[in-house]
Amino acid sequence: MPVPALLNDPVLGLGLTAFALLLLVLPLAFWSLSGGRNSGLVRLLVAAANLCLTAQLVLRWWESGHFPISNLYESLCFLAWGCTLTQLLVERSWPSPLVPAAATPMALGCVAFASFALPDRLQEASPLVPALRSSWLVMHVSVIMLSYAALLVGSLLSLAVLFTDRHNTLELRSSSIGSGGYRQAQLATAMEGAGNASPPLQLSSVAMPIAEQLDSLSYRTITVGFLLLSVGLVSGAVWANEAWGSWWSWDPKETWALICWLVYAAYLHTRLIRGWQGRKPALVAAAGLVVIVVCYIGVNLLGIGLHSYGWFFES
Repeated sequence: MPVPALLNDPVLGLGLTAFALLLLVLPLAFWSLSGGRNSGLVRLLVAAANLCLTAQLVLRWWESGHFPISNLYESLCFLAWGCTLTQLLVERSWPSPLVPAAATPMALGCVAFASFALPDRLQEASPLVPALRSSWLVMHVSVIMLSYAALLVGSLLSLAVLFTDRHNTLELRSSSIGSGGYRQAQLATAMEGAGNASPPLQLSSVAMPIAEQLDSLSYRTITVGFLLLSVGLVSGAVWANEAWGSWWSWDPKETWALICWLVYAAYLHTRLIRGWQGRKPALVAAAGLVVIVVCYIGVNLLGIGLHSYGWFFES
């Protein structure tokens, strides 16, 4: 893209600045991971990228006069903003070099795709199509995008579980094992109490391994994302009834959003009810990662359905 064009469009310039910052974060994050130490510089650069994306979205909102999430470029930048914000919040809960190493590629990929892969006409602000001229735009689309951000970061953390301590058996002992794990612990307590000669159950603090900490973080992040996705689907049904006179039309985007909801519902079910141990829940979360990509990017690339407002192969 020519330099004069960037100077005339500060929105695109801020997007490229965020891309440059995240591109710098990526090798630093893996370098910190290889050294096994946290890096304040990495968090600072991620925070700076988040501020650039915030300024970009606010400026686009001011220029266009509507919430900046009406086309693929704006929604990708919003998704990158949500991913960096989620990453910073997760790092605040558990400062570890694994978090930026796992989560930064997603935000970087969103900004790179928006800045370099999309045609210029899709990067420009345009008037809202009639279906989007509703007060539900901010409520529904922003909640859906934030849910995607949380689910993507949580799934990437689950994916990191699969590659962490691969030679050791992962036994979940945190509060994320759910009622299934609780029943197992209750059964063990009952068995100890059944024999009079057996000593009473002794409780002691145990240091959580890295894989278990990652699993707990991914579980909590995916739970938040799942709740946001549920709210987004309900608000979308209400909006669809207002706009098209139907609560649900089995549009491709709606269908894939439902599949996404079912995949993560299955993930939470395996954790809360069955109390799955090991890395099986991480595989379900990794499958959810693929479903989100198809739901969000795939439908727009094909340009089909009622939810495609500016797709890649438009003539």
